[in-house]
Amino acid sequence: MPNLQDIFKNDAARGAALGVGAALVAIAAIPAIVIATRPLARIALKSSILLLEKGREVMAEAGEHLEDLVAEVKAEIAAEQEIFVEAAAEVAEESAELDV
Repeated sequence: MPNLQDIFKNDAARGAALGVGAALVAIAAIPAIVIATRPLARIALKSSILLLEKGREVMAEAGEHLEDLVAEVKAEIAAEQEIFVEAAAEVAEESAELDV
């Protein structure tokens, strides 16, 4: 019957033993890793939420400025159209006076 030292002289057996050992260490280390990284995850999540809220505020302000700009342009267009209509009416009146 082969003893333990003879088994580990075989490369395949040594690799399998190292793989099993690494898997056991990883299984034992995962809870510790999760516990250790939880505060970092909370900080990252908190920062992301704050950044999202700030982005929403900035976009809302930009939307308000854009709405104001559109309203100003519409008012200018309406004023220009009114001036054009008045000028066209004056020209029509002058033309009618000349025809008489």
